[in-house]
Amino acid sequence: MPIELPEHLVQLQREADMARQQATTRDYSAEGWKPWLDAVETVQAAVAAYAKETGTPRHEVEQAVKAAARADAAPPPEG
Repeated sequence: MPIELPEHLVQLQREADMARQQATTRDYSAEGWKPWLDAVETVQAAVAAYAKETGTPRHEVEQAVKAAARADAAPPPEG
């Protein structure tokens, strides 16, 4: 059964994914990667809080959040 996710969790993951893309398209620097690392920390804290609140295993919430965020970002299938 799919997990019903609040939109804010999916949005936080999208923001972390965008921050990762920006960080990894440049040469490494601590300052350049800080927004990505901060975004990941925020997502992880929100996922853990939601998992605890709902009694859902954290890893299941994390997987569902990542899948939902990336499904929205995927290009439409050809056909």
